[in-house]
Amino acid sequence: MPTLICGSLAFDTIMLFPDRFKNYILPDQIHILNVCFVNPELRREYGGCAGNIAYNLKLLGGDPLPMGTVGKDFADYRKRLISLDINDDHILEIPELYSAQCSITTDQDNNQITAFHPGAMGEAHRNRVSNAKNVTLGIVAPDGRDAMIQHAKDFAELGTPFMFDPGQNLPLFSKEELLTFLDQATWCVMNDYESQLMMKATGDSIEALAERVDALIVTQGGEGSIIHSGGEHIEIPPIKVENAVDPTGCGDAYRAGLLLGLERNWDWETSGRVASLIGAIKVEHEGTQNHTCSLESFCDAYNENFNRSLSL
Repeated sequence: MPTLICGSLAFDTIMLFPDRFKNYILPDQIHILNVCFVNPELRREYGGCAGNIAYNLKLLGGDPLPMGTVGKDFADYRKRLISLDINDDHILEIPELYSAQCSITTDQDNNQITAFHPGAMGEAHRNRVSNAKNVTLGIVAPDGRDAMIQHAKDFAELGTPFMFDPGQNLPLFSKEELLTFLDQATWCVMNDYESQLMMKATGDSIEALAERVDALIVTQGGEGSIIHSGGEHIEIPPIKVENAVDPTGCGDAYRAGLLLGLERNWDWETSGRVASLIGAIKVEHEGTQNHTCSLESFCDAYNENFNRSLSL
């Protein structure tokens, strides 16, 4: 059965700044910030949360079904998805708009500055979860604000378990909306910074938030991740990355690993480790969808890193 991935589909313009942002930003002058970062390296990549998660889930042998809205410039991206055998039936084109565009600048410390034009993503609420048939699992990833609210409501009304991933959109929602998301969702995933924002917005501790879902997963970059489930705190060890090239899209790769585990009914220790490993593989490559590996090589890497066997 396919996993419905509700989220953005975007083009990423990725630039690498050969220095550190902190050397160019004066803390006492932040209120009159006027900075130009000269970036000699530039790439244009296929991206967006739904696209990235779908790519990684397919790479791991899963069955992704992306749902999102795109613009008149999406033809090449659609061809790519079809070539990867990723179903595009629920990717709606809005011909008068451009697809979402993300511009990301990364410095030598892997800090990032991002500018985002939502474009057709703002119409994502036109899609309805009920239009996708035979779906038993889903995720509400960053997308248009109205779409995230609509899709979570749709999943809940259909009784379809789903993961809530507020991502960078978390500040768009009120306390009441965030708590409603958690009550509707089966699982929630955030990075450490987003979890701090969530606690601040709701006034609840991470333990209290975790009680609202079956599992709350908090990623911590190079420090691994923690899965709060059933009153337990399951620590997922990090993968040692020898050559970290580009962190962009690592979180989406991690989410794909979790979704694969849910597809396969794995325990959280296994799912978290699979998620951690595919995230690490992504970090060693430029862009969000340029890494690749065979199922056999992934299982070998899993065994090498965790001294456990895995079958995909």
